[in-house]
Amino acid sequence: MNMILKAAAFAFAPMTAIALASTPAVAQSKTGIAVVDVQRAVAQSAAYTTARSQIQTTYKAQIDSFNARKNAIDTDLRSKGSALEAAMKAAGNKPTPAIQTQYEAYQQAGQAGQAELQRLGQPIALANAYVEEQISAKLSDALKAAMSKAKVDLILAPDATVSYQPGVDVTQQVVTELNALVPSVGITPPAGWQPGGARGQAPVPAAAAPANPSQQPTSR
Repeated sequence: MNMILKAAAFAFAPMTAIALASTPAVAQSKTGIAVVDVQRAVAQSAAYTTARSQIQTTYKAQIDSFNARKNAIDTDLRSKGSALEAAMKAAGNKPTPAIQTQYEAYQQAGQAGQAELQRLGQPIALANAYVEEQISAKLSDALKAAMSKAKVDLILAPDATVSYQPGVDVTQQVVTELNALVPSVGITPPAGWQPGGARGQAPVPAAAAPANPSQQPTSR
């Protein structure tokens, strides 16, 4: 009798249960994914914030000179641009030899101003780049350590995601690791130093020498 009941129970068992019982176990994915804003991590590291403050003090004269000259150049270009627009309007927006000459003078003034600012900003640009390179040299180790502690196998940049919960952002953990690996950096590059370890290469553009101490580092 018991055998008949067991057979009947098996016959009426759901097909899904039977299928699951006869299917080999499938390994579950254990991949953990996190998000890291690398640029923000570097900018918030203790070494970077301290170095930025030191640059503002050590290079104050160069920064003040750069900003003053930039303001003067911007003012001059705005004046020349307004005069050029007025001349074009007076000529009915028709090109004339005089307007062409005026336009060329405006262009030359802009190019000369850019070259001057690049020269003035060179020491500041190199100091910033030197700071960033020293911290970035430890970034890979900091990421690996943060991944290990957070138990994740894949790191994504914020702009590589559509949406994510704040809990998967481990940027602050990377900051913590950076602070341990590189607590401080120098702000004075060795003689002849260029970003990337090259020497005697083309100078760093003035755009890489921001006077604003809160500016984040360039993307890596």
